[in-house]
Amino acid sequence: MGDESTISPKDRFLTVYGRKPVLEALADDGLRVDKVILADTARGPGAAEIQRAAKAAGVPVQRASAHRVKVLAGNGKQDQGVLADVVAPRMRALSAALADRRPPARVLLLDGITTPANVGMILRTATAAGLDGVIVPRRGVAALDPLVVKASAGVAFRAPVLRCGSAREAAEMLAEAGYGLYALGASARTTLFDVDLPQRAAFVLGGETDGVGPEVGELVTEWLSIPMPGDAESLNVSAAAAVLSFELVRRGR
Repeated sequence: MGDESTISPKDRFLTVYGRKPVLEALADDGLRVDKVILADTARGPGAAEIQRAAKAAGVPVQRASAHRVKVLAGNGKQDQGVLADVVAPRMRALSAALADRRPPARVLLLDGITTPANVGMILRTATAAGLDGVIVPRRGVAALDPLVVKASAGVAFRAPVLRCGSAREAAEMLAEAGYGLYALGASARTTLFDVDLPQRAAFVLGGETDGVGPEVGELVTEWLSIPMPGDAESLNVSAAAAVLSFELVRRGR
């Protein structure tokens, strides 16, 4: 298990890359951009426009090698030689959230969800539903990149994202902190609508192909199904997350 006491930059910022996303972030009065990193090979009107926008927003611009920008962006084909670190005010380490005097009561845990569109839509839904946190591990889940931000309609910047190393690590920390751990599975006898929930509960959403992985599955308190009387075997994971999130809203009212 990694050293959770170390706050990684990835626990504070969402990194966006490409000229258009960076310019949009700099122009958004509701966002705080920490810095812009521009490849030393970036020249011409595009680079000048970014430098002007950053100056107008009071954001420092750092120069780095094109290779360094590609490494930081995590996407060598689409970074266009520029990225920005945008402050995500509600993003923090899972360990910090659990150590709070009032830890989150209802959280989602993403396990093996690799499609950025699904991660983005889940962040949007969970934020709209007022959930206390969405645990997005650094390994095994789609990176929080511009595709996720786009799918969330920009909500990802303000989502209550909790970071940790892996879904298994999160499950262990949650169990140790006294959370009930629930996973969605089509064949479960108990339904989401019938289960009695403890004061603190975490809900595992599994990957698009394989569902909840065995490393997390063995720590699950109870499996839950979403009743589907119609002619379909399962829901897309982001649709299941929406059903779950708003069932929690209904219960809270």
